Parts: sequence; structure tokens; C-alpha cells
Amino acid sequence: MVLKKKKEIQVDAFFLDQQQLEKLQMFSKAGEQNLASLLLHCAQLSDGIQQIQCIKQIIPLVKKMDQNSACDPMVKACLDVLGETYFSLGAKNPLKKVLASSLNGLPEQFMTLAVQSFVCCLREELKTTDVYLYRKVLDNLTSCMEDFSLGRASIKNLFEEVLQFLQKSLLDIQEENRKNHGNRIVQTQLMHDLLIAIKVSMMLVQKLQENIQGSLWKHHESFVWQSMCSLLKSSTNFLMDATLLQTVQTTSGLAVILYTKAMYEPVEELPALVSDLLLGSMKQAGVPAWFVSNCGSLCTEELPDSVLLFLCHGALAMLEWKNGSMGENGEKLLLDIASVLLSLSSELKESSMATSLSRILAIWTNSALAALASGSPDLKIKLNGNSDVIGKLLEYIYTHWEHPLDAVRHQTKLIFKNLLQIHQTTITGSNEKPDPFFARLIKRLLSLEWHVKGKYASLGCLVECVGTENILQLDRTIPVQILDVMNDQSLAPYASDLLETMFTNHKAHFTLSIQESTWIDRWHDIWVSPLLVILCEGNHDQTTYIIDYYLPKLLKCSPDSLSYMIKILQASADANLGSRSTRGALGALMACLRTARAHGHLELSTIMSNGLVSTECIKQGLVHQHNQVCIDALGLLCETHRSTEIVSMEEMELIQFFLMYNLNSQSPSVRQQIGSLLRKLFCRIQESSQVLYKLEQNKTKQELLENSTKRHPLGILQQYKDFMSSVCDRLFEVLFPGSSHPTRFSALSILGSIAEIFSAPKGQAQVFQLDQEIDSARVRTLIQCFASTFEEIKVLAFGLLMKLRDVAFNLQDSENLDLLFQAAVDLSTSTKPYDCVTASYLLNFLVHHNGLQHISLGKWVEHNPQIGENTSISTVEKNTLAVIKLLLVNVEEEIFQAKKSLLQAAASFPMYGRVHCITGALQQLPFNNLTLIAEWKEMVARLILMSYKLSAVVSPVVQSSSPEGLIPMDSDSESSGRLQMILHEIQPQDTNDYFMQAKILTEHCKVESEKLDDHRSMENICTEMRGKERQTCDVTAQMVLVCCWRSMKEVSLLLGTLCKLLPSQATSEHSDGLITVEQVKNIGDYFKHHLLQSRHRGAFELAYAGFVQLTEMLSRCNSESLRKMPEQWLSCVLKEIKSCDPSSTLCATRRSAGIPFYIQALLASEPKKSKTDLLKMTMKELISLAAPLNESSSVIPQVHALNILRALFRDTRLGENIMPYVADGIQAAILGFMSPIWAVRNSSTLLFSALITRIFGVKRGKDENSKKNRMTGREFFSRFPSLYPFLLKQLEVVTNTLNSEAEELKIHPSLFLLLLILGRLYPSPMDGTYSALSMAPFVPFIIRCGHSPVYRSREMSGRALVPFVMVNEVPQTVLCLLEGLPDFTSPCIRQNNIHGTLLQVFHLLQSYLESKQLVSSDFQQGLGDIITCIGTKLWLAKRTNPCLVTRAACLDVLVMLSTHLGKFQKQGMQLFGFWEEMNGVISDSELVSSIPYSPAVPGLIQYLQSITKLVISVLSVTAGPDSQDSSSPVAKKVAKPSLSIVHLLHCEFHEVRLLALEAILLWLKQINSKQIAEGGGVLCLLTDLEGTLLTMASKEKNLQCFCKVLEILYNMDLRNVLPKTECFINMNANELLTWSLNIVDTSNSTEVQSIALKFASKLVIHLLQNHQQISEVVLKKWVQLIVYFCGDEQQTEMLLAAAEVLKSVTSFLLINEKLILGLSDTLTMWKCVVLLLQNEDLVVRDAAAEVIQVAQSEKKSSEGTEFALRIVNAPMALDLAFGVLCEQLQRWGEIHAGVLILLEWLLGDSNLKEDSETSATEEDHYLFDKGEVNFWAEELTHVSQLSKHLLLLISMTHLTLPDHRELNRLSRIALDQAQLVGHLLRELPPTPEFSKTTEFTRLAIQNERISVCLKILNLLKSDDTCKNENLDKESIRSSSSGSCTHFTKWAGGLNSSDVQGIRD
Repeated sequence: MVLKKKKEIQVDAFFLDQQQLEKLQMFSKAGEQNLASLLLHCAQLSDGIQQIQCIKQIIPLVKKMDQNSACDPMVKACLDVLGETYFSLGAKNPLKKVLASSLNGLPEQFMTLAVQSFVCCLREELKTTDVYLYRKVLDNLTSCMEDFSLGRASIKNLFEEVLQFLQKSLLDIQEENRKNHGNRIVQTQLMHDLLIAIKVSMMLVQKLQENIQGSLWKHHESFVWQSMCSLLKSSTNFLMDATLLQTVQTTSGLAVILYTKAMYEPVEELPALVSDLLLGSMKQAGVPAWFVSNCGSLCTEELPDSVLLFLCHGALAMLEWKNGSMGENGEKLLLDIASVLLSLSSELKESSMATSLSRILAIWTNSALAALASGSPDLKIKLNGNSDVIGKLLEYIYTHWEHPLDAVRHQTKLIFKNLLQIHQTTITGSNEKPDPFFARLIKRLLSLEWHVKGKYASLGCLVECVGTENILQLDRTIPVQILDVMNDQSLAPYASDLLETMFTNHKAHFTLSIQESTWIDRWHDIWVSPLLVILCEGNHDQTTYIIDYYLPKLLKCSPDSLSYMIKILQASADANLGSRSTRGALGALMACLRTARAHGHLELSTIMSNGLVSTECIKQGLVHQHNQVCIDALGLLCETHRSTEIVSMEEMELIQFFLMYNLNSQSPSVRQQIGSLLRKLFCRIQESSQVLYKLEQNKTKQELLENSTKRHPLGILQQYKDFMSSVCDRLFEVLFPGSSHPTRFSALSILGSIAEIFSAPKGQAQVFQLDQEIDSARVRTLIQCFASTFEEIKVLAFGLLMKLRDVAFNLQDSENLDLLFQAAVDLSTSTKPYDCVTASYLLNFLVHHNGLQHISLGKWVEHNPQIGENTSISTVEKNTLAVIKLLLVNVEEEIFQAKKSLLQAAASFPMYGRVHCITGALQQLPFNNLTLIAEWKEMVARLILMSYKLSAVVSPVVQSSSPEGLIPMDSDSESSGRLQMILHEIQPQDTNDYFMQAKILTEHCKVESEKLDDHRSMENICTEMRGKERQTCDVTAQMVLVCCWRSMKEVSLLLGTLCKLLPSQATSEHSDGLITVEQVKNIGDYFKHHLLQSRHRGAFELAYAGFVQLTEMLSRCNSESLRKMPEQWLSCVLKEIKSCDPSSTLCATRRSAGIPFYIQALLASEPKKSKTDLLKMTMKELISLAAPLNESSSVIPQVHALNILRALFRDTRLGENIMPYVADGIQAAILGFMSPIWAVRNSSTLLFSALITRIFGVKRGKDENSKKNRMTGREFFSRFPSLYPFLLKQLEVVTNTLNSEAEELKIHPSLFLLLLILGRLYPSPMDGTYSALSMAPFVPFIIRCGHSPVYRSREMSGRALVPFVMVNEVPQTVLCLLEGLPDFTSPCIRQNNIHGTLLQVFHLLQSYLESKQLVSSDFQQGLGDIITCIGTKLWLAKRTNPCLVTRAACLDVLVMLSTHLGKFQKQGMQLFGFWEEMNGVISDSELVSSIPYSPAVPGLIQYLQSITKLVISVLSVTAGPDSQDSSSPVAKKVAKPSLSIVHLLHCEFHEVRLLALEAILLWLKQINSKQIAEGGGVLCLLTDLEGTLLTMASKEKNLQCFCKVLEILYNMDLRNVLPKTECFINMNANELLTWSLNIVDTSNSTEVQSIALKFASKLVIHLLQNHQQISEVVLKKWVQLIVYFCGDEQQTEMLLAAAEVLKSVTSFLLINEKLILGLSDTLTMWKCVVLLLQNEDLVVRDAAAEVIQVAQSEKKSSEGTEFALRIVNAPMALDLAFGVLCEQLQRWGEIHAGVLILLEWLLGDSNLKEDSETSATEEDHYLFDKGEVNFWAEELTHVSQLSKHLLLLISMTHLTLPDHRELNRLSRIALDQAQLVGHLLRELPPTPEFSKTTEFTRLAIQNERISVCLKILNLLKSDDTCKNENLDKESIRSSSSGSCTHFTKWAGGLNSSDVQGIRD
């Protein structure tokens, strides 16, 4: 269901002048209708649409007239008027088209007259001389030639005049364009006029060919011939003029060929002429003189690339390629064009040219197809798939199919598609069935990796040629492979398109070839079954993209497959509900049903009635733990194919259920989806309600309504109203105090949608209106949302209040508004930076109130009665002016004070808040219709002046060399000396010596400031109000800095906003804009000054924001002087950078500070469609500075240039325009990296990093070696050809330094960068023979880099080599490398070289063994050769090799081979000799004997780890199932290694032990998860290990090993472990438990604590289940540790451990029928569950929700088949937890005691007094601390759910505790707290929600808790009779509301009745 906006057609009516009207009135007759009266009537209509109806009546009327009326003067007059009207109408006016199509039907006898009239009008048009009116004439000529017989006839009659006009217009426009050079707006308009003029002249020549054909006009004296020559000459000039727009040049290319074709004789020789032009082989002798004189520049010069391109385009588009009319010359031309285009492809890199080239190549393939249809056999051979041309085109395709430009990629696909057709055309008639060209292409494409985007489109094209079945025969797993790719969003659309092509083609193949219906099952197996598996078990991203992209296409192709999918999913939906990471069958079912319903394949009523899915099932979906399942279930309810489908009651109830538990989602994408789906539902309600209203009006159509018998329209409308009302109640309800940010965001955005969708147009019945739901409490709630610390909440609340503003203001009394205004003014000067944002929103809301002047503003600013009483001035304008005036007066006074003392200002009245509010107020003003222009002009001038003054006060701080620390925190002599230096540098404006005194401003300052107050004007009362409150305040450096840079920021944004007030037509003279050109220039200079001099990043980044607004305005401006400013500024700053003048104030540190920003802003404002001359000029300058040719030049310009280049390459707005400079940038960065100066190297590194991102894309994953963010060498070097020789040369230089004989440490600085780039490239199977940019020359150099003396470089060369070696060449390369290794007897052994070579072998083999394509015999053969060769070099892995590092590297290679061979034993790769050799290596190792080295020996640890991995690998192979069976050949040949796992565990080196323990853990987990057959070989490795592990646990000192030992013990069966404890560690089971609890207590590692607690808990349950005694103390300690683990501040790992423990004890302790631990401890554990369910961390909440899953599953199995919610999200789990707990209290018979404990939970245990005191002190200390930010937990949600279940429990059990001592104690506590809260609330200031937000929220929450608690206490105390009534009411209220509903009484304390009831 897509929400579409209805488009309204606009038709402008035409009007006749007085003369025309009189002419028609003369002929119109009063009584009858004739042509004149009809036209008169038509002209008097004011609506264009009615005029169209009228015009359509003309021809029927004319047809009724008799034959003789053609002579009637009335007809002539009417035709004249029609002609004049036609030419006066605009080209886009529909009236023009209607008039033309009507006149096309004019009877024959009137034609001559009509033509005369039209010729007369056209002649007038052609007399136009104003260049700027030419466009209208050109448009008229165009419309005359388009399907309008009269128009065409008129042009025929005036052919020569038209030609003359066109000739003149081309020259005039060109001249005018030259005059206006630099005025972009005018030039752009002229370019478009020129383009139209060229198109019209071409149209004239094409459409009216008969006028100029025939030989008459070809006399060189004839007028037409000369005009044609003139047109040809002009077109040639345009074609050669590079300053024109590219579209003009392209069209001129078409025109040149078209005119030449019309004029050239003999026509047969034209192709040869064009060929010569393109190839530059033109001989003037044979060329006609007229061609040379008009197109001389094309004949003589060597043509620029762009001109060649446009001529090729012209030839392809304008010559006739069909039916072989051009003969052999034509075929030669076709091939010539191809070769020219392909040679251009390596030259034209600019984005617009590259796009044009790809488009023209696509046109060439179309022309080639047309030519082939009737071409010669020779052409077929030359265009065959194996031909040279096609080969080069394929090269082009492979290079460009991943081009960053969409358009190029799209054209590349078209070219490939056409190529296949070309080849198919050339082979029609040949018998060879599997065509070798196609077969080779398919094989190559399939061998590519799936991350290559070009593979998808190309395979799709091939499928259409050869069919899916043929491709599947090569590899049946292709569909699954493609589905696997779909977890990457960038590939998902391509993958789904390919799949669609394949399955559609496959289905068509089956339906044609197989008659029976059995084929559908085969089709389902291939295309549907893998999809269902992934939907149930796939990861989140993959399933999401498959549902979005693939599923709708599959259902569209085969709607019948839906029933097959539902049948399979339904069968397992109840059993497989999914989890937090997988959808399960239930989630898959929801997704399928949602998609099916949204695309119209199913109705929800059908789904429900046919039992496809139950309501309970949808409910489970709506509160599922997996976010996307919730969204799909909601989508199933909200999305429909028809937007007017009636919403059923079930849907409404389910939506209400959904809103109870899903508003608090932490994921922004989920919130956005919820909002958008509910929006669709509301639109459906709105649209279907309109249908229902209409039905109600037309009772007769009642039957048409579906199910009309059941539901009455009025009844449904009432249900709609009630439903919407309850939704709004819920949404307002969740805006309670302390509700989380996600909840507020969801509620406010949904309310915003409701307000928007149900806003009633006049006179339309509306089913629901939000205003009716609003009361004063709700308005107050919305206003309180402004106090949120999240700006998006403020924005949403403000938007909603604006929609409801009339109601909102009516519901607020004036006193309240006055308080709000007061609060806003106070907040605007708060020292907390976020307060001024709140102030701005409050003021922006209040200015819409028409009484604001009287209520609030009157006190502050003197009233201007003229403005006040003038009703024509809008309220907003009046109020905004007054508010800005008030703020301005205050800020001016504060600036005055700040000049005296900046410290005082920073501590008491930082000025930025006021300025922020002013900018905010200005931004919502409608500037285009202001009335008080004079006042605003004065205001703007004052604002600009104020900005400069404020900036002058604060800028010294942000421009100092140390902006971050200006005030010393101590007063010793050294720091005061430093301070003097800084002060001397910045020369601050304040005159006193605060900088010299201590930083505490005491009461003394207060007195001083009060003295000053007397001197100022009476206007400002604000400071006075605050002056009294000033206490001792502490000024930190941070405060001063924040005050200064934020002031700078706000000034910049204010000035940026003010710049926009300049009207774009302004010239230098006085204009009616609010701001003058002069002021704008000054603002520009201000920005320039600050951007180039600020040192503080915050200050210049934000000055940049304002400056961008200015530059964008300048580029659109008409005033010449303003438009030229960016260019002048740019050249000035570049000159200053180049000059490296010592007096320059430019900042050379801090990455050049604001300079890059300044240049970025200037370049980014250049219009996108222009020639980007500024960018070109700047880049040229910067590149030359960044890579200076001579060493002596200064460093500073180079550093600046590198920093600026970095910023420009990172700027996305420059887009593809920056790409041509990337290669130069890379060269500058690599050369700069070799500089001896650190600053240059540093800037070069930053530039290099930016360029790598620019070339290879933003890196999204963490995997350094992933295949994404890489490209083929061919693509890289064809896009940056200059880098090929550069990188090769650099690499050569680098490797030459490595090869010096003396092995001293020579490191070439750029080696690292080179390997970084080369490591990002990879070879492609598509690399053909044509590429001059082969990757091969790099290989020997990279191999030599492996000899570097630097370890990291050797590693990188190992990685960088992999991409350069094709997969099939790996064995050969590896063998070469291995053979290069020395033998044991070699005289000179260089270990560095050996190490580098082994690393290269390792990485090559790794990529080879991972490549999925090669499971072939070649693969096995290659591997066999490698193993044999390694066998000869095994000395490197043994003791004979003294270097441990190379020994380790050699062992790593062996480990990899061993692991691989172990996996593939079954496939017959039984190389028994290999295993014997491995055993030999192991026996020879130091692990077997003893280790003679100290741990400090280099490489020892590495070696030990590698040999241990080898032992483990061989052990797992010998323990495999084949080896265990003694009769199998494997067992006989593969002996066990001489080391056992126990031996490894006893090794003295912890690294060895750790690897052994990790292997044991892995095997254990495999056995536990049944991945290995029971009793399989690995089991024998684990027998009798328990004792060893227990001993290790008691003695292990290494933390990691200890942790692993505990984890292994935890995963083992305790029945095997416990019997051995006595014997091995002298402990019984209880002692082991105490020992493990002590570890939890004493360990410092959270990892050890977590695993120890899990182990202890497993022990506890084991002992309790086996009825063994555990002492009370130990159990208590265990429970306390669980509580400790659940604490708020704990790390996630500990919280997750606690959740796992709680889950493991649920069935035995928490929901057991017996109370095993006692009530107190059991409830304590339940409280832990509740705490974890409210944790801020989603993972923790989800883990805790599994406790509820266990409880609910047990309940389901014990109570029977009823559906229970099991896999639920945290809010639902919390609700269920309280429900289960209350049920358990009943089962245990502990209701009395239980209810009291739960009441204590309800009351909470906070100490209010202390809390409020600490929060007050904290708030003042931290400047940016926003108080507690609430991302998830909501106390009141927890309170409401607990109270709901308590009330239900009390009402079900009729519980009373009238004289209970414990109850009385609770009552007393509650009453005391109630009084305290009331007292504290009354003490708060007038608008505490803004001034004391945190404190107010905390008290409001506590107030609510107490009132709920008191209600329940009241019920428990009351006697039975009145109690039951109360209870019923309470439980009904409580269960109907999911959350607390009594928040209107926060500030007022409690209900007196509740308190009274308790006292009684």
C-alpha cells in the first residue's frame, strides 16, 4: 500500500485585448450561437479548464456551417483571433495543445483562410528583435512543427523567413552570451535558448526536408543554400567552443552531421568523409570547398577528444544504419567509430564525459545490431563474439561495470546485453549447440566472486540468452549462493534482480517443455525451499533484505507458491518460535503473510477465517523478541493492497495490544518503521471512513459494502472513533514523568501523524479529530516535552503543538503563559548550553499567541500602540519583533558587561543563549510577506552590529594559540608567567585583573556588578533580577571557553541566517530587501577573518556553517559584485598560502584549522551544472603546492595544500568532479610521506587515508582483509592510468633499497603506503589479453618486498601478493617460492628472506584453500605437488633451523595443510606420508623433550603456539571416525602423535596450555551440541581428563587458563566430575561449591567471576536435585552474589552471567511447586529477574526474558495445549513476570507475606532528601551533564504493571489484613514520604519542569509510587463489604491501563481521601 499525493493540473486561462473583443462583439449575435459568440464566451471565462471545454466545441460548430461561409468575414475575424491566441499561449499550457488538436480537424474549405491568418501571426512573431524574447518564438516554431498541420503549412509558406530568423537567433544569442560572461544565471538561460534554437533548426531541416530537397536550392547562390552554410558554420563553432554547456556541444555535433548529410553529394561518399574526419586523415583535395570554408576547423586541427565524441554521436544518430543503405563505406565507418570511442574511453575521465561516452557506446551497439540485419558476411565476422572489436568492448564492460556513476553502470549493462544479441545475430544458422563464446563467458562470470556487482547484471543478460537450466547444470548451488550474498544491502538489489530473471526464465522453460504439473515441485525445491530455510534461521540483515527485495518478486512470479510456503511454515510455527537472533518459522510466516497481503495476494479475513494463523499467533508475533518479527506482524495488520479496506475489530484490538508493549524500542529504525506502518493504518481509517460516509448518504448502495450484513457503516465509524480515541489516550499516557526517550519519540511522532492525517478540509465529515482529545493537562504535558534533553523530542513536541495551537492557547490561562515566558527568558541566559535550546522552542511557541503582548511582553519592552492595534500585521510578526527586541536589548547590555569582565560573563550570563533564541525566532518568520519593513530593517542593522561587538569580545580566546586552556587553575609564578604570555597574545577586552586574581568570584563581585547596574538604561530589568541571586560561583577554563566558542557559533549562524534575507534580484543600489549588499559584503569579510584565524575547532566548524549559507546565496545572486566575491576570496587566500609570508596569520598547525573549511565552502557553492572553473583552478594550484618539484620551497604552503586537499577529497558535495584529481593526490601523498619534515609526513598520511576512502569507499566492516572496498587492478588503473607507471616506479625504487648485500636496516618510508594500496587490488578472471595495464609486472617486486628487514612490511607483502596472483596460478607461484627456499646445506641462509617467503606461501595457500570454485582434479593435483615440495623443506620446521620465527612460520603452513586435509579425508585425499612427516616434526620438537630456551628468546612463544596447533590438528585428525575404526585403511596408516593432550596441559608455558584448553572446550561443545556422532573419536581424547582439569583448577596461576579450565568444568557432566574431586583435590562437593563461591568473591576479573558463578550455580542445582545438604550460609552467600551481579553499575558480562544463572534455576527454584529456598530468597531472585528486565542494555534484557520463556513453556506443557506467549520482548516479559510471580504466591500459599514484600517493592527505597541535595550540587559542577539520561528503564511502567497484578491477586483471593503490624509499618512509611514529597514539591520554583527538571521528575515519580501504594494499602485495610466494590473498580482500571494514568496531580501531592483512609 503506497500513499500517493493527488496531483492537480494547473491551466492558465487566456485573455483577449480590447481590440480583439470588439472585433468578436461585432459579429456575435445575441440569440443564436455562432463562432464569434462562442469565442467571446470562451474569452470571458476565468478558468483554464472551462476554456478547454469551450475550445473543443469550435470544430463541431464549424462543421455545421455551410459551404459558402468560408467567405464570411466573421470566420476570417475568428480565425485571426484564434491565430493570435495560439501564438500568445505559453509552450507548456495545455490550452495550446487542445487548440492545435482542435484546429487539425478544420474542414478543407477553411484551410486556406486559416493558413493566411496563421502566416500573418507567425510573420509578426519572426520580427522579434529582443534576444530574451527569442525563446518564445522558438517555442512557437517547435509547437507548429509538432503534429499541427496549420503550423506546418505556415512554416512552409515562410520557410526562408524562418531560416533567416534561426540564423540570426544563433548569432545573436552567441553574442549576448559573450557579453554576459561571468553572470551565471543569465548565461545558463541563454545556453538553454541556444540549445532550443539549434534543436529547432535541426527539426526544420528534418521535418521539412521536401522544401530543401531537390536540386533547386543547391545552387550556391540560392538563399536557402547560404542559410544552410551559415547554420553549418555556427554549429561547427558551437561544437568547438568548450565554454558552452556540454548539451549544446552534443546537439551541435548532431547538427553538423545532419546539415552535412543534407548538403553533401554524392551521398554514398558521406561515410568516407565522416570516417576521415574522425580518424584525422582528411585530405583537403577531395573535399568540397563549401565544407572546408564552413567546417575548416574540423578539417585542419587535431580535434579535441570531446569534439570527436560528439561527432561520433552525430554520425550514429543521424546516419541511416538500417537496410545497408551506406554500403561498404558505412560498415567501415561503423568499425571506425567503435575504435575511436574505445580509444577515447581511456582518455575521457571527467564524469559527464564518461557518462556521455557510455551512452554513445550503447547507441553504437544498437546501430551495429541494425547494420547486421542487412550487413555483409564480412561484417558478421568482424562483429562475432571472438572478434577484436567485441573483445575490446568486453574489456570496456569489465572495467566500467562497477563504475561509481549509476548512469555509466546502467549503460554498461545495456552494452553487454546488446553485445550478446550482436553475437547471437552473427551465429544464427550455425549448428554448434553450446556456443563456445557463451560457454566461455558463463564460465568466467561464475568464477568471479559474488561481491563483484557487475557479475549480477551480466549473468542476468546471459540467462536471457542461454536459459537458467543451462547455467544450473554447471552449478546447482547458484540460487543458495546468491541468497547468501543478500546479507549485504549494497548487493541485495542486484542479487534479487538476478534471481528474478533466473526463476522467471526457469518457470517459463518448465511450462513450455514439461506438460504435467509435477515441474512445480522441482521449481519449489530450487527457488522456494532455500528461501524458507534462510527465513527461519538466517541472520537479521539477510532475512530483512530477502523479504524486502526477493519475496515480493517470487510471489509476483508464482502467487500459487504462497500456499506451499504457508503449509510448510505452519507445520513448525508452534515448535519453532524463533529467538532474539532468528525469526523462526513463526517469524517467517509473519513475513510471508505480510508480503502477500500488502501485494494483494491474500485478505486478512481469509487468513483469519481459514485458520492460516490464529489471533494468539499474531499476538506472539507482535511482542516477539526479534524486532523484525514484531514489525512484520504489525505490517500484516497495517499494510493492505487497497487503501480503503475496512479495518476490522480484531485488527484494532491487536494494534492496541501492540501499543502496550512496543513504544519503548531503542532501535531508531524500528521506531521509524512502527511510525510509518501506523501511518498507513490511519490513512486507511481516514480513507475508508470517507467511503463509509458516502455509503451512509447513498443508502441504496449499501449492498456494495463487503460484509455489510454484519457491520453497519455508522457502527464502524463509531468503532473507528473509539479506537482512535483509545490510541491517543495510550500515547498521551506514556508521556509520564521519567518515560524514556524512545517512548516519547514514538508517542510524539505517532501523534504528529494522527494530527496530520485527520486534519479536516472544510466541509468534509471527519471520523476523528485530535483537538477534541486535548485538555489542559495534555497541553502541559506537551509543553513539558520541551525540557527533554533530546532535541528531536523538542522538535516533535513543537510540531504537534503548532498543529494544535488554537486549542492549546485556549486551554492555557494567562498566568501560566506568563510563567512560561518568564522561564524562557531565564533559560536563555543559563550557563548550561542545552537550556538555551529549550528557551528557543518555548519562545517560538509563545510568539503564536495573540495575547502575548498584553500578558508578558508589556512588562519588558515599551509598547508601540500603532503596531499593537494594527490588525493587518500578523500576530507572529508583531510578537517576534518584540521578542527579538527584548533579547537584543539584554544581550547588548551583557556585551557591555562582558567587556569589563569576560569571566563574570562566562559564570553568570554567557551571551550565546540570547543569540541562539534570536536566530531561532528569525528562522520561523515568513520573510516574503512582512509588513513592518522599516522596523525589521533597523532590527537587522542592530543585530549585525551586535554580532560584531559580541565577536570582538570573545574572539581573542578562540583565536589564541591555546584556546582550550586560558585560566590557570593555580597561582604559582610559573603558570602566571605563561598566562601573561597568552594574555599579551590575545589582548582581551576586559580591563580588570580577574586573570591575576584567584578564580573564585566572591560576594565582592556581586557588589561591584550591582554598582554597575545603576549606570545602565532602565530597559533591562533582566540582569537586575539575576543580580540579586548571584552567589559565589566557580569559573573554570571550560566555562570561559564554552562561553566564547558558543558565542562565536551563534553569531555565525545568526549572520548566515541574515544573509538569506537579501533578495536574489538585489543590485548594489538601495533595494527593498531587509539587508543591503554592503552589509552582506561586510558579513563575508567577517567570516573570512574568523575562518582563517580561529584556532578552536568548534568555532571555525560553526563559522563554516554560517559561511556556507552566505556562499550559496552569493552564487544565486544577480549583483555582479557579489557574484564575483567567492572567486576573489579564493584567489586571495591561495595567494596568501603560496606567499608563505612570515607575517601571515594563517594557522599552520591544527590541520590548517579553518582554512580547508573556508575553501570547501567557496568551492561547494559553485553551481553543480556549471563548468566548475573555480574547482579546476584551485585543484591545479593545490596539487602543484602539495607535490613541489624543488626541495628548497617552503614547507608551510605544502602542509596547507595537503590539508586542504584532504578536506576537498572528503567533501561529498564535490562528488564526481573531484575524481580526475585523485591520481595526483595519491602521488602527492606518497611523495610527501618521504619528506624529512614531520608536519609534511603527518598531513600526507591524513590525505592518503582520505584518498583511500574516496577510491575504495567507506569501510563498513572490521575485517581488514574483506573483499569489499577493493577493486580489480584493471578497474583501478583504467580509472587512474597515471598511477600505473608511478606505483611501479616507486615499488622498484623501494625494492632496490631492500636488496643491498649488507643486511643493515634500510626502510624506505613509502613501502607501507604502496603495499596498502596494492593490497586493495585483486585480479579478475576477466583480465583479457588486451589490457596494457597488466598486474603481472608488480608480482616480482612484491615478492622482493618480502625480504624487507621490517617484520610488518614482510607481513604486508604476504597479504599484498595474494590479489596479484590468479587462483589457477597459485600452485605454480607457491612451488616457485618454495623452491627458492634454501636447503639445510646452503652456505648463506638469510632468515628475513625465508620468513618473507613463508608468509607469502601462507597467505597464497590460505586464499587458495578458501576458494570455493576448485574442488576439481587440478586442485588436488596442485595440492599434492605443493605437499611434496614442502616435504623437501621440512628442515625449516625442525631443530636444525636455529631461528624460531621462521620455524613458526613454516609450522603455520603445515597446520593449515593438516587442518584442510583432515576435513577432506573422506574425499580420498589420504596423503599418508604427510601424516608420518608431521609426526616426525612433532617428535623432533622441544615440546617432547624439554624447552632449553628462556621465554625472552625472540619467536619462542610464536613457535610454541604453532607447534601446539600442529599437535592439536594431528590429534583431531587421528581421532576422527575413520581413524578410530581399526579396520579402516586410515587407522593403519596414520599413527597417533607422540604427544597427548594431557602432556600439553602440563607444559610450563601458559600459551601452550591455553591453546590445549581452547581445543578441549571446542570438542566439548561439539559433543554437547551433537555435531559429532556419539562415541565418535574426539570423545576418546576427552576421557579421564576430569582429574587433570580439577588439579589445574586448584593450581593454575594464569588468569586466561584458569578461566578456560572453569569453563570446561562448567560444560562437563558433573556426574563425571564430582566423584573425582576427593581423590584429586581433597574436596567434597560442598567444599568445591564454597571454593567456587570464594573465587567469585575474591577474583578481580569479571570473566573469572562470571564463569565461577555459573559453575557454582550448576553445582547448587545438582546438589539440591540430588537431595544433598547445603548449609544455609552458603546458599545465602550464593543468592547475595546473584544480587550483586544484577547491580546497575555492573559490566554487561556479569549481568549476562546472572541472567544465565537465573534461567538455569527457573524451573527448579523460581516456579517449583515447593518453596525450596524459602520465600525471602526466592522473591529476591525474582527481584533480580525484574531488575535485569529493566536494564539499559538490550542484550541483558533479552537474556533475562529467557527466564520468562522457560516459565511460560513449562506452564504450557503442564496446563495443556493453550497457546502461551513465550519468546517475548522485555516490556511484555516484565508484565508476565509479575503475573507468574503472583500465581506462584498462590501456589506456595504465601499470599499474606508475599503481598507485603511486593508492596515494599512498589514503594521503592529511595532517600528523597539526600537525593535532591546531591543532584543539586552535581548539576552545578558539570557544564554539559544533562542529568540522568533515560534510554530505556521506566520506573512508572514497572509500578503500574506490579500494581495491576497486585490488585488482580487481591481481588481474586479477597485478601484483607486489617490489623497487621507489618501493614501498619508500611502505612506509616508511605504517609511520611507523602508529606515529604508534598513539601519538596511546594518548595520548587514556579516552573520546576524547566528550571529543576531532574529534581521535579524524581519527585513526580515518587509521588505516583506513593499514591498507588496508598490506594492498595487502603484496600487491604478496609473491611470486606466496601472493599470488593473498590477492588473491582481498581482492578478494572488497572488492567485496562497498561501504565499509570494519574499524572495530572503531580505537583499537588496526594489524594486527601487516600491519606485519610490510611490514617483511619
